[in-house]
Amino acid sequence: MTAQMTAQDQLQAALNRQTANWSLLGVKLHHYHWYVKGAQFFTLHAKFEELYNEAAAYVDELAERVLAVGGQPASTMRQYLALSELQEARGGEDAKEMVGQLVKDFTAIGGELKEAITAAEEQNDQPTADLLIGIRSSVEKHVWMLTAYLG
Repeated sequence: MTAQMTAQDQLQAALNRQTANWSLLGVKLHHYHWYVKGAQFFTLHAKFEELYNEAAAYVDELAERVLAVGGQPASTMRQYLALSELQEARGGEDAKEMVGQLVKDFTAIGGELKEAITAAEEQNDQPTADLLIGIRSSVEKHVWMLTAYLG
């Protein structure tokens, strides 16, 4: 974020980055849900569905929060790809690679959430901080559980 950006602009940018992250992650989770194969199909198929439903809920909450603080939410795939550090699914991943990539994605999102929470707290924006803290708590649990799944 540039020096010219106000603290409010930085907060809106952080929220939009999360909107982009969760939008892109939702697409990736759908891909994994449809293409997972192998002995863990039933377990992972259901888990990926749970996660993409969670991602969709976060996209809506985050975008509405952007609007509530006077911004304009990212809403196109082009914007998501430009704003997010996450990468699209490449295709051809096996189940273990899918889970490993999700651990990386959730870890990256968790780090960005820490920064966004700090930005919200610096603005005394408790509703935004609360929203982001709740998401971060869920992300940390996903990292733990998916890492445990990998052994």
